[in-house]
Amino acid sequence: MQSILKKLLCHILVIASVMMPFQAAQAGMIGVDQVSSTTSAQADRSSINNFLSRAETINQLQSMGVDPTAAKARVASMTNSEVNTLAAKINSLPAGADGGLALIILVVFFIWYFAFSR
Repeated sequence: MQSILKKLLCHILVIASVMMPFQAAQAGMIGVDQVSSTTSAQADRSSINNFLSRAETINQLQSMGVDPTAAKARVASMTNSEVNTLAAKINSLPAGADGGLALIILVVFFIWYFAFSR
């Protein structure tokens, strides 16, 4: 009786192993452009978050009716290309006292655009 049970169990295991899908793993080299784009996106995301953490920016966002934590959450949900675009716009603005308001308006616009355009 035990030998028949062992044979039956072996047959079931063989059939089950044949029917199971096997996945082949593939390894490859990661290109420099992939690594640098991820690194630059992280740097851009942190620079936007630093900008959103400024007291002046928080005051302007609140005066416009935008919650600063919601703005940070929206930046966190942006794709890498959206973050790169926003950071490029922020970096291209002139530095100085008169550029602060324009920069804040631009950041609020891009957050609103990317959040509600989907």
